[in-house]
Amino acid sequence: MQKLCCRIVFFVVLFFYLPLQSMAWGMLGHRVVGEIASSYLTSKTRTAISKILGTESIAIASNWADFIKSDTTYKYLNTWHYMNPDSGLNYSQLQAYLKADTETDVYTKTNFIVKELKNKNLSKDKKVFYLRLLIHFIGDLHQPLHVSAKGSNGGNSIKVSWFNESSNLHRVWDEQLPESQKLSYTEYANVINHTTPKQRLEWQQQPFSLWMYESYKISERIHNDIKGSDKLSYNYNFKFVQTMNEQLLKGGVRLAGLLNEIFG
Repeated sequence: MQKLCCRIVFFVVLFFYLPLQSMAWGMLGHRVVGEIASSYLTSKTRTAISKILGTESIAIASNWADFIKSDTTYKYLNTWHYMNPDSGLNYSQLQAYLKADTETDVYTKTNFIVKELKNKNLSKDKKVFYLRLLIHFIGDLHQPLHVSAKGSNGGNSIKVSWFNESSNLHRVWDEQLPESQKLSYTEYANVINHTTPKQRLEWQQQPFSLWMYESYKISERIHNDIKGSDKLSYNYNFKFVQTMNEQLLKGGVRLAGLLNEIFG
């Protein structure tokens, strides 16, 4: 009986653990983006979203698109989380790349979802589905390694160690770097959520292509910083924590602006 109970506990833990391994920003980062976005919603937008999500907050809804990866029914969504443009592009070249983009990726599908959510006749179940995805994907595209040039599988193929633990570059940015700040998502949002109205307006009015380009260039810098099998620890945190925090903050502010545009 004791062995049976241990096995049950093991499989329950395994069930909840597995889906977390490939999350962009991990649970923490996505919830930080969602929490920041919540602070900049108009009252009309807030009411509209509560009619769709009920008591589920934006921060909690932000993780749904990763949790469902354990359900093969949603396997087709895997490529919606990222994009891999050609390498060495400047901004005008990336804009041209995006205009010609017909791939199933975070850029094409986020645009599709925005268009769907603006449809007043969209069914309630589709509204829930697409809103959860949109909240998540705006977080994804602000995680630089989700807009990486072709070649390294978004950093997954680059083996590194994080405080002497075997890892890869993608996992460091998804989970380990944010979690090393030792903050809850509400604490984290409070620490970094300091913007002026002018700054928010500027970030929100910048075109979607610029959001992508910012992540693309940061990803390039992250890749170029790695020299062989790097051992990453305190110095890496010192070097990149400000960049990470700015991306989380921009993600939240821009998500709020997009939701206000759709529902406001």
